[in-house]
Amino acid sequence: MSATSNPPGLPARAGSDFSPVIPPPAANGISGHHGYAESRRLFARASRVTPGGIYGHTSPALTVPGDFPYYAARAEGGRYWDVDGNEYIDYMCSYGPVVLGHHHPEVEAAVDRQRRDGDCFNHPTEAMVELAERLVDLVDFGDWAVFGKNGSDMTTWAIRVAREFTGRKIILRVRHSYNGSHAWCSPGHGGLVAEDRVHVQAFDWNNLDNFRDLVRRHRGKVAALIASPFHHPSFGDSVMPAPGFWAGVQETCRQEGIVLILDDVRAGFRLHLGGSHRVFGFEPDLICFSKALGNGHAIAATVGRAELKVAASRVFLTGSFWFNAVAMRAALATLAVLERDDGIGRMRRTGEQLMAGLQERALRHGLRVIASGPPAVPFLRFADETDWRRQQLFCAEIARRGVFFHPHHNWFVCAAHTEADVAETLAAADAAFAVVSDATA
Repeated sequence: MSATSNPPGLPARAGSDFSPVIPPPAANGISGHHGYAESRRLFARASRVTPGGIYGHTSPALTVPGDFPYYAARAEGGRYWDVDGNEYIDYMCSYGPVVLGHHHPEVEAAVDRQRRDGDCFNHPTEAMVELAERLVDLVDFGDWAVFGKNGSDMTTWAIRVAREFTGRKIILRVRHSYNGSHAWCSPGHGGLVAEDRVHVQAFDWNNLDNFRDLVRRHRGKVAALIASPFHHPSFGDSVMPAPGFWAGVQETCRQEGIVLILDDVRAGFRLHLGGSHRVFGFEPDLICFSKALGNGHAIAATVGRAELKVAASRVFLTGSFWFNAVAMRAALATLAVLERDDGIGRMRRTGEQLMAGLQERALRHGLRVIASGPPAVPFLRFADETDWRRQQLFCAEIARRGVFFHPHHNWFVCAAHTEADVAETLAAADAAFAVVSDATA
């Protein structure tokens, strides 16, 4: 989106997407809710020294300006507190990284032990070797692993490996997908030039004919296809792969010598410990992880096939903090706890209870909703709505009652969420749906 446009489907509002949006004082009238006065004060300060006050995907313009928290103070388990002292059951989990719960004791104990020995050195530590071995053991096709700090690091590096391996230029990706913030795939427009994407072509999700047509049109020139295991656009429903879609994509890639890259940055370690492709029955050549790998500690990884190892060694990859031992110890502990405690099964069951309960309570109030996505990475919106006003109202009202949902981005369940959290969430949702029903009657 441009710096002066509104996000797709949103009503126009004062200010541009990245200009300061300072919330007005709100009379909330909800017991236990303290309002957002401190958020307002901090945002006013930030706007003087930071472009837009808050930038990127956490920009207030992309949530519910005036009726949402802007700054966090602390977190524990499946909850966090904002700077005004409001407590929330957290269904964004830091936009995905928190998979075991905030400040998980075993992860933090591993972090503390490593921090005492050091974090940033002249060389990697044994932790990097251990983590690479662990990921190669978990990922069925994996032969090697490398590390970075965020998803964009890995997706961008992965397409370079594919180009090095194939000697080709063109990258295929899914239209309206998110594969990072670098120039070749950024969802924004500022600072980009046409040449940034001259070798990137898009096709429609689940449209195998569209994909194969692109391959035919550019036969012998396509280096890679990169896609997420399921389609999860912002401002839209998550869409699962159609029967035969991934099998057809894999078949075509193998026939045409195209490197199949799975962008598992968002869903990785929430659907299957060995990679989300295991759920959908296909096998990529490269898989990119980040978010949940370190339970909130900054780390990302790419795991690849043996055939790509030499090409990978020729594509320069480095960063001042990319070998940090603390995040790697956090990742090792996170994977161990997820496996031991069946964290993935727990998230699936919690997500199923949450989404079934939300749909049932919406119907009580005569509201039609659409639930989408896997239970651990769910989303819910109101049916037959084009301007997202009911969605924003619902998310604002339930936030005032101690539950944090994002109005336009998929949600996340973590292993720390409990049945009691779900019950509390549904009680708050009942009241929030009542407000929406009254407002739209």
